[in-house]
Amino acid sequence: MGNEEFTIGAVVREPGSTKRNKTGRWRVFRPVLDQEKCMNCGLCFMYCPDGCIRPSDDGYVIDYDYCKGCGICESVCPVNAIEMVLEEG
Repeated sequence: MGNEEFTIGAVVREPGSTKRNKTGRWRVFRPVLDQEKCMNCGLCFMYCPDGCIRPSDDGYVIDYDYCKGCGICESVCPVNAIEMVLEEG
């Protein structure tokens, strides 16, 4: 993918256009959620700056297409149910 697909200066030309630019490739570490430890408090969901963590029928899920691996979710989890691991590949 070449630079020609991105607008210089981060100009948003239409609402929702960032959905097309999957930013998860930027990360070095990825959060891994242990559903068995998770107490469904929702702190990770509330504090994720990119809205990558969402509630689901089975607890919470992480959208790795947009997660940049900042680690905020891990730092706010009161039961250490999220671990940042080195991204592979």
